[in-house]
Amino acid sequence: MKRPMPRFDILGQLGSLRRYARSLTRDSADAEDLVHDALVRAYERRGSFRSGGNLRVWLLSIVHNAFIDGLRYRKSEAMRIEQAGYLAEANVRAPQEHSVRLAQVRDAFFRLPEEQRCALHLVAIEGLSYSEAAEVSGVPLGTLMSRIGRARAALREMEDVAPARAKGHLKIVGDR
Repeated sequence: MKRPMPRFDILGQLGSLRRYARSLTRDSADAEDLVHDALVRAYERRGSFRSGGNLRVWLLSIVHNAFIDGLRYRKSEAMRIEQAGYLAEANVRAPQEHSVRLAQVRDAFFRLPEEQRCALHLVAIEGLSYSEAAEVSGVPLGTLMSRIGRARAALREMEDVAPARAKGHLKIVGDR
């Protein structure tokens, strides 16, 4: 026979949790987020609470650990961003003509209607098969193929009006 889970008096502890979170974060909104995250963790790990244990201490320790985890994550994220900055400085910028051309293609892509843009993105950028992209989009395969065809035609039209010297530098994905 399973023993019932102990009943938590979370509402009675919210004041203590909010005060402690506020003292850790020094910001009301961040404190509310911290309490929320801690309560989610407490709920997920409610089986680890010892029967007869001090619920308040257990919840406060979860708030504390969630705060420390957040600090560690932000510090790690800052280091990754800093390292990415070093890598970005080592990269060579594309020649101006190609940069301008890529910006034109990007702008043309973003001007496509949403359904065409999404369909083309799933197939050309994410590398999904037509059937996978149709499943993700929730449309029949023929509809997806039609949207991709219209999107490619619109991009080809943009390519036809491009200056003659820039023509031929870019290939429309999936074009034969």
